[in-house]
Amino acid sequence: MPKYLIEANLTREGLEGTVKEGGTSRRATVKAAIESVGGTLESFHYAFGDTDVFIICDLPSNEVAAGMAAKIVLSGSVATKTTVLLTPEEIDVAAKVTLEYRPPGA
Repeated sequence: MPKYLIEANLTREGLEGTVKEGGTSRRATVKAAIESVGGTLESFHYAFGDTDVFIICDLPSNEVAAGMAAKIVLSGSVATKTTVLLTPEEIDVAAKVTLEYRPPGA
């Protein structure tokens, strides 16, 4: 199952809700949302700085990840950035890919 890093930034409403409900409650909500689409939550961390929350999870597919991200962003409480994570073994396979390619202007 593909692994993803989700970086989340809370809006004012999202921060107000987190303060009201508590950090562990939001983690439980995120875990339930991920599990509802067939995924698993690996880690959930709040942070200082440019990003408010870091989540690492497994999801069934890129399509599921995209759909989940869209629905979460549409809530208006959070903005997300999703990065697909690759294992060292997947990089080994990728390194063996051959292709015909002409760079621009060549």
